[in-house]
Amino acid sequence: MSFLITIGFLIGSTLMYSSPLILVAIGALFSEKSGIINIGLEGMMYFGCFSAAAVAVITGNPWLALVIAALSGGVFGLLHGYACIMRNANQVVSGIAINFLAPGLALYLSRLLFDGATMTPTIANKLPKLFTGIDSKTEFGELLNLIFSQYVVVYLAFAVVIITIIIMNRTKLGLRIKAVGEHPIAAATVGINVLRIRFFSVFISGALAGIGGACFSLAIVSNFRQGLISGQGYIALAAMIFGRWKPKSTMFACLLFGFTKSLQIFIGGPSVPFEISVDILSLLPYVVTIAVLVLFAKESAAPKAIGKPYNLDSR
Repeated sequence: MSFLITIGFLIGSTLMYSSPLILVAIGALFSEKSGIINIGLEGMMYFGCFSAAAVAVITGNPWLALVIAALSGGVFGLLHGYACIMRNANQVVSGIAINFLAPGLALYLSRLLFDGATMTPTIANKLPKLFTGIDSKTEFGELLNLIFSQYVVVYLAFAVVIITIIIMNRTKLGLRIKAVGEHPIAAATVGINVLRIRFFSVFISGALAGIGGACFSLAIVSNFRQGLISGQGYIALAAMIFGRWKPKSTMFACLLFGFTKSLQIFIGGPSVPFEISVDILSLLPYVVTIAVLVLFAKESAAPKAIGKPYNLDSR
């Protein structure tokens, strides 16, 4: 493999594997900016991955599957919101409960719909790739093809980052989300509906996590199976912390984690002259996650009201 093709492969696969992380991490940012910790991202991703695969297999429509994944993730987000916002449940415990509930429900429904199988059939109609017409007869053309010929969810992920930056920095909605996350009582005194803002934020968080899960079944892997998500929700949460609760920095953190996955695949491929154990390579993304959290978590500044219950009586 030539140098240009190697670079193209690494960049292209980094973008592909980063896109679900970006979507989920931005979802986490919405929730936590409003003051609600969302540990349940893993479960929301898992159910989004399943629901997208199931709908795509049954209907053959990947776009409908993507919408259903967003809605299913959003429902789990609202469930988490109800427990934490209305019932003042411990936010970490609620998120962990969702991480058990959502995968269990997904596997149960998979067995129910697909003759006892814990994986769906292969999806025939995946989400489309964009810019597939790039001439790849030359090495430079192949480089461009590897980088830009990506599934639509890759471009969707970067669009979500741009939209989030605009919302958080240029709109009243973003200002209200941040105000609620910093000082909900003060926000309520100026007429901001704290409960509504927090419910909106956890719904968006769940919806983006569901879409992030759908990236695997509708694009990267082409089906749903047990263990497919395998910690991606936690890595996305780590990326958001590494990114200091800022959309652009969170995106770059996700690209770093996506690059470790890309590097893992490249090193394990035939182009590398030496051989490394698959088990050791599979540890790479998680080792990088732990290292990043150890080195940079203390520098992060979480919203001041994060994890703290709020109700009408607290005013």
